[in-house]
Amino acid sequence: MAEARGKQVSLVPEGIRVGDATLPLYAGAVHYWRLAPEVWRRCLEAVRDLGFRLVDVYVPWGVHENADAELDFGRQDPKLDVQRFVSLCHELGLKVILRPGPHINAELTRFGIPERVIWDLECQARSPHGRPVLLPVPPLAFPVPSYASEAFHAEVTRWYDAVGRELASLCAPDGPIVLVQVDNEGSMYFRDGVYDQDWHPDALAQYRRFLQRRYGKVSALRKAHGDEDVTFARAEPPKQMSAHTVGELAPHLDWADFQEQLLADAFERMRRGLEHAGFGALPAAHNLPLSEGATPLDPERVGDVVELVGLDYYHGASMPQRREIARRTSELAVRSRARNTPAFACELGSGFPPFFPPLRQDDNAFSALTALAYGLRGLNAYMAVERDRWIGAPIDPQGRPRATSKFWKDLLAALERTRFSELSRHTPVHVVIPRSQRRLARVCHAFGPLSAALFQVLGGGAPEACFEDDFGLDDPVVIEAERFVRQLERALEHERVPYAVVSGDLLATSLATASWVIVSCTGGLEQELLEQLEAARHAGKNVTIGPYLPTRDHRMQPRERAADLGSSTAAVPLHLSLDSVAIEAAVVAARRDLALPTVVATPADVFATLHRDESGVARVMFVINASEHDLDATVTAAGAKEAKDALTGEHFHASLGALRLAVPKRHVRMLELLGKA
Repeated sequence: MAEARGKQVSLVPEGIRVGDATLPLYAGAVHYWRLAPEVWRRCLEAVRDLGFRLVDVYVPWGVHENADAELDFGRQDPKLDVQRFVSLCHELGLKVILRPGPHINAELTRFGIPERVIWDLECQARSPHGRPVLLPVPPLAFPVPSYASEAFHAEVTRWYDAVGRELASLCAPDGPIVLVQVDNEGSMYFRDGVYDQDWHPDALAQYRRFLQRRYGKVSALRKAHGDEDVTFARAEPPKQMSAHTVGELAPHLDWADFQEQLLADAFERMRRGLEHAGFGALPAAHNLPLSEGATPLDPERVGDVVELVGLDYYHGASMPQRREIARRTSELAVRSRARNTPAFACELGSGFPPFFPPLRQDDNAFSALTALAYGLRGLNAYMAVERDRWIGAPIDPQGRPRATSKFWKDLLAALERTRFSELSRHTPVHVVIPRSQRRLARVCHAFGPLSAALFQVLGGGAPEACFEDDFGLDDPVVIEAERFVRQLERALEHERVPYAVVSGDLLATSLATASWVIVSCTGGLEQELLEQLEAARHAGKNVTIGPYLPTRDHRMQPRERAADLGSSTAAVPLHLSLDSVAIEAAVVAARRDLALPTVVATPADVFATLHRDESGVARVMFVINASEHDLDATVTAAGAKEAKDALTGEHFHASLGALRLAVPKRHVRMLELLGKA
């Protein structure tokens, strides 16, 4: 795990600590280069008046670089005087999150990277056939850079050095910059299918070194890859999904695994570049895009490079999106708590780009409140101020608040008033999805460049997007494993048991903090995770595995020894199959026998979450209605005499330990719990 580089600025679960002061991470994004300098002050004052504590500042390389490859930081175009803009933030008491790319997206053509770099063949990612890899995104498709390219990294280093000359002197504790982001949504520019890229010569050289570190001896490589002629010097990645049996999966899984490492290594180089440029005293962040579990971004590896691993949220108000937000955020909350950092939305949609499906203000509010309900503790409203290629920000380009700004002002006031960043949500059940399962799902994706991440954004997953081949195992195991997780989610929600869905690298945290740990398994499992499960079972921990027991390793190769999961005093079954009745019965029994806490809410389409202070007292409740119907809800009062809607001020009195309230369709109420019954 990355350690904080500076003592004066550090991350804590409540936010960011600068000297002796702790600041909740409530930020709003402002694009200085898209606004006239004469309105900067007015816009920043409006951001501050809504209650935001920080300003999220992209620095677009491709905008600052002119046609002669010279950089302009305001000498010719006053709109590019980023030093003046950041200094103005400081003057107004606003801290700054600095995001110098190189990839920033920001709805810019070429995602903010200079055209000359984009068209430099040495910088371009390569397809399996050695051709440039195009990203077909409005307003103009472009060839994406390679995260392995030495030429590209040299260009990035020069860019960072230039940014440092302008802004490094404005770092905290004496300046406003408190956090720096490494790259942006680094999933290979959304061309993240296993067989999309990267056959760049520099990537292939890294891949061969990766294989040598993994296998050590060429005989081991030949055995795993089923190729008696392969050598470390000549190994080639598979160019398409060609495995017909489980024994042929290893080279495909190795290539997918390497892509995860490639990104982490690239971020490490960028992090070192930012340190060299003068930002080494600041903690660093990276934002994972929508559907992060279907991309080559491994949060554990990314977390070895940066201190803060956050998520982006652009969700609509619907039942499927409610569950997706719950799954994503519950993992983020567990990961962040384990890392002693805030669960942060690096981008939380406030408006939408015009070439995407519209997100109404109701969608933005639903997404924000639902993410907070499932564990989010900090956010960056993207965008706070309107600009070109964006619709629906709460502040217009002249710095005037719009009607939609009231939601953000009321929400931020409620978060401050309840000291929400200091509260926590307990999840007694953890559903663990190993990284090897997510990797296998990527390898088995059936739709080529229409990536698994895109399918997940559209509401699909492995059952909708993966090959149904069984590779000689009798079942399409990755599809069955995802169905197993979905059935668990439904059963736990039916019984109103709070749970989190977490990655395999968090298994040790889950075993230490959860009452019941359920591990999804395709039959293949990482050795480290198996050893943890064996120890946990022998120690009497409540551990269940399903729908398959681990008989293979993370590359789906047979284990040299059988798993020793033996007898145990645990109160839960060792194994659950893909049987909805058995899963439901196991959840009911565990709720009873383990005395699992519940958060009761009726009718069935209403969900509630509780957030407690350090003493265990429930302070805030969220009540979620993602359905298409207005509902009259009854929820537990959690020991409170009454509740107040934190955004509207409406009061509700408890009766017989319950609160009764109306919840409109596609709506979330945030309740302050008051008094003791």
